[in-house]
Amino acid sequence: MDLHEKLAHFPSQPGVYLMKGRGGTLLYIGKAKALSDRVRSYFQEGAQLTPRIQHLVSQVKDLEYLVTATELEALILENNLIKKHRPKYNVVLRDDKNYPYLRLPLRGDYPRLEIVRRVKPDGALYYGPYVPTYAMRDTLRLLRRLFPLPNCNIVIDGTAERACIEFEIKRCLAPCTGHQNRKDYREMMGQVRLFLEGKDNELLKVLKNRMEIEAARLNFEEAARLRDQVVHIERTLERQRITTTDFADLDVIAAARGGEALDFQVLFIRGGMMVGRKDFFMTGLGDLPEEDLYGTFIQQFYNKEGLVPPEVVTAVAPVESDLLERWLSEKRGASVRLTAPQRGKAMQLVQLALENARVSLEEHLRVRQAGTAASQELQRILGLRRLPLRIEAFDISNIMGDQAVGSRVVWEDNRPKKAAYRKFKIRTIQGANDFGMMKEVLVRWYARARDREEPLPDLIVIDGGKGQLSAAIEAMRIVGITDRDVIGLAKEKGEKFERVFLPGRSESVPLDPASPVTHLLQRIRDEAHRFAITYHRKLRGRELVLSVLDEVEGIGETRRKALLKKFGSLDAIRQASVNEIVTASGVSRKLAEAVLKKLNAND
Repeated sequence: MDLHEKLAHFPSQPGVYLMKGRGGTLLYIGKAKALSDRVRSYFQEGAQLTPRIQHLVSQVKDLEYLVTATELEALILENNLIKKHRPKYNVVLRDDKNYPYLRLPLRGDYPRLEIVRRVKPDGALYYGPYVPTYAMRDTLRLLRRLFPLPNCNIVIDGTAERACIEFEIKRCLAPCTGHQNRKDYREMMGQVRLFLEGKDNELLKVLKNRMEIEAARLNFEEAARLRDQVVHIERTLERQRITTTDFADLDVIAAARGGEALDFQVLFIRGGMMVGRKDFFMTGLGDLPEEDLYGTFIQQFYNKEGLVPPEVVTAVAPVESDLLERWLSEKRGASVRLTAPQRGKAMQLVQLALENARVSLEEHLRVRQAGTAASQELQRILGLRRLPLRIEAFDISNIMGDQAVGSRVVWEDNRPKKAAYRKFKIRTIQGANDFGMMKEVLVRWYARARDREEPLPDLIVIDGGKGQLSAAIEAMRIVGITDRDVIGLAKEKGEKFERVFLPGRSESVPLDPASPVTHLLQRIRDEAHRFAITYHRKLRGRELVLSVLDEVEGIGETRRKALLKKFGSLDAIRQASVNEIVTASGVSRKLAEAVLKKLNAND
């Protein structure tokens, strides 16, 4: 069935449509209130299409659709499919990180703040996101200056024999020994909650009332501590709060544009305090309207796991604002306002986000321009066939062939593209054979890239000299990709500086150690080495953990997992007490003693 026949049978219901190219490659995913009307509009004679969409339509070889009950369901399905498949013609955010949050459980006698990267429906309170991560560390330091929070990892049950030095210097009230009882501890955590939620007046009222009560009881030392705490909090709020509590929790989104490049800036305001900001740089956007870009950005940004604030403020009203507002409200489980203010304090926050976006855009373009210049110089020095704007680098890591692994890193637009990184366990090579391992990794990856029509690099960098380069050239010949430049990067024996090894040339090319070209190649090669050795160490560490713990009679897979989940590593278990190990699920006191005896014997 050709395209026109398929179009004739497209339903008029809401849903998602998929445009595919040669070989079934997914080119574009979109949603529609009426599938037939939306998809036919691409192929009508005389349709007013942008150059980007014209190029897309010219490559479409097949069409598919998925019907949904409502337009909102179509939006959710579209988001999930784009996140999974990342089609070439969809605008896709380069951000797969889970942002850090502070989690405060409501259950338990002594709840403690902890750092997490996933928000779960577990009844706990979550605060954040804190971006970059140092913003969260700053918040924790601030909280510990204002409140005497425990700063340790021990189990708090009020039965410890003695308090640590934190109690002696009055940075903690020692709930571990029972000096601070459960009621007082939970009251303090309630004050922390008020601070994080921006309820300043309520917090100060609570503390002042408590101060007066302690003074009336003639407990002047505690009253003085509370007085000092009130002063510290008032000074902190004066410095930290950037606006009134009218804006307790909201995100502010604004974008600066320069040609085909765009930088989105998101300001995270929680409790009236800016807890962080994040920028997203994108290129190759052509003439896409800003309202479409804002709509796409909001969909993809909030499709991640995390908390949606009660208000999202944007510099430009996104396309389908009402639909997006309904979707955001459904994700949050409560009402969300999506606004594009024109005046007032909200507009001042938008201006702040716009200014940050402009500065970030200029910096990204400067770095990109410098990277393009370095790429042009690299092409000139080595006589490359293509301008190396996309570079892929490979490395091998092993110890005498043991736990051998390979890595692939991608460098694009003068920065790492971490979502495209790949790691490989060596399958077919036994013993110390770096050349054979390099050949295996390249054959495996580029055979897959060829079959799936993955983007190919302009330049392939191999960590190694003539032997590794020859293995790489043979691998590319096997998979039938011979139009890409491949080079090796290594030092000659006894030399300090790097050299480039080129196919068909007996002499290597020395690199100027001060040249931007040298720095570019070294950064990419070092990143491939870091990624490979990190994976290698992980596998060796896992093997060590399995071998040591499995030697303890009574420790099977379930208990081993429980111990590792509780402590994280062998070193942490070794440093724990018998009582702490007993708290791990299914581990008796006798078994805990056996574990420590074994670990100390293997130290």
